[in-house]
Amino acid sequence: MNRAQGRKNKSKGQGKEKRAARKAERARIAAAQLLVKQANAIHDPLAKFPTFSKFERGGLSCRLDCKRVKDLTPEVLEWAIDLCQKNMKPFYEKSSQGWHGNEKREEMTEDEAWYLIAYDTLRSDKPAGFSHFRFDMDYGDEVLYCYELQLEEEYRGKGLGRFMMQVLELMAFSNQMLKVILTVFKHNPRGFEFFKKCRYEIDETSPEDSFEETFDYHIISKTNKMKPLQKTTL
Repeated sequence: MNRAQGRKNKSKGQGKEKRAARKAERARIAAAQLLVKQANAIHDPLAKFPTFSKFERGGLSCRLDCKRVKDLTPEVLEWAIDLCQKNMKPFYEKSSQGWHGNEKREEMTEDEAWYLIAYDTLRSDKPAGFSHFRFDMDYGDEVLYCYELQLEEEYRGKGLGRFMMQVLELMAFSNQMLKVILTVFKHNPRGFEFFKKCRYEIDETSPEDSFEETFDYHIISKTNKMKPLQKTTL
C-alpha cells in the first residue's frame, strides 16, 4: 500500500467513526428527551415519597406539595411571585440583567413550570417557601432545573431550604435526570455558600470570565451518581 492510499484509508476510518459517534449522540439525546417527557407526564412527582411530604425540625412543622403552575390557586401563585421579587430584586438590580418584573412573572407562569411549596401547618397552612423547577433539556442533558428556591425570612436557617433541595434531588434522580442544576449570582455569597453546603459544584456549562467578558453568575449542579455520563465526543 502506498502512502497516499494509507492516508485515504485512515480518512475513511475516521469518517466512519465520526458518523457512528453522531448516531450514538442522536440516540442519547432522543433517550434523554423521552425521560424528560415521562417526568413531565407524572401527575405528582412527590406522591410516591410520602415521608418527604413533611418537614418537622427546628421548631417548624411544614407540609410539602408539588404541583404544576396551572394547579396552584391564584393566591398562592401571587404570593410566590411577590416573594421572588422581595428576595431577588436587589440581586437582579446589581447584575447586568437588571430586574424586569413582567419577564419574571411570565417565566414563573409558563406551562412548563412546576412548584414545590412548603406550608406551615402550625399557622393555618401559611406558605413558608417554594421552589419553581422544571424537568427539561440543558445542553443535551436531561435535568431538573431549579429556577427558584425562596423562603420567607422567618423560615430561613432552620433546615427547610436544604430539605427542599433534597426533595428536588429525590424527584430528579428517581426520574433518571442526569443532574439538578441552577444559577446563582456571584454577588449573593450567602446563597452560594448554602448550595456549596448542599454539595453543589460549578457546572461544566458555567461561563468563565475572560479579558473580553465577565459574568456575574455561576451555573452550579449536583450529578446523579447512580447514572453514568454518556456524552459522546464528536
